[in-house]
Amino acid sequence: MGKIGRNEQCPCGSGKKFKHCCLPKEQAGLVAANPEAEFKVSLLAEIEAIVQVAMEKKQKIRELGVFILLSTAEGDAWLLEITDSDAVQLARGGEALEIPIDEQSDTIEINWSHTFDLRNKEFELTAYSDKAKSVMENYPAKEISASIKRIKKRFPSEVLERVHVDPSEHDTSA
Repeated sequence: MGKIGRNEQCPCGSGKKFKHCCLPKEQAGLVAANPEAEFKVSLLAEIEAIVQVAMEKKQKIRELGVFILLSTAEGDAWLLEITDSDAVQLARGGEALEIPIDEQSDTIEINWSHTFDLRNKEFELTAYSDKAKSVMENYPAKEISASIKRIKKRFPSEVLERVHVDPSEHDTSA
């Protein structure tokens, strides 16, 4: 993210100029200077928290932006992204898995392993590697569906369409 000019609109969405909104808070140390960095920390912290819940074999669903973090009573944990229905497993049977996230200064890249779908009130996964489909028994499909609806209601469709960044746009090797 580039430097924000004092007279530009504040990135928080208040509609005020930056100098009359978040700049004084930033200078006082009350808000993070880099909202993307704050989000990264929040996502990683939420991933660690949902994995901990999964290790305790408790069911929980947490919404964070366009993400749904899910843990099940069987000890599985997943990170779901609703705009492309991507998924990656974070824990299996109460055991934490390696988190396939690559952090850069301005992006978070997640190596998604599956897509997910809600069919006939069941949670279905399709692996990217071999296109194998799995219906996950006892997953809270109804609650996941409700979370997706809440997120889509919270964010305008044009915002949801801009979630993904084309890697070729940020290729600095040229």
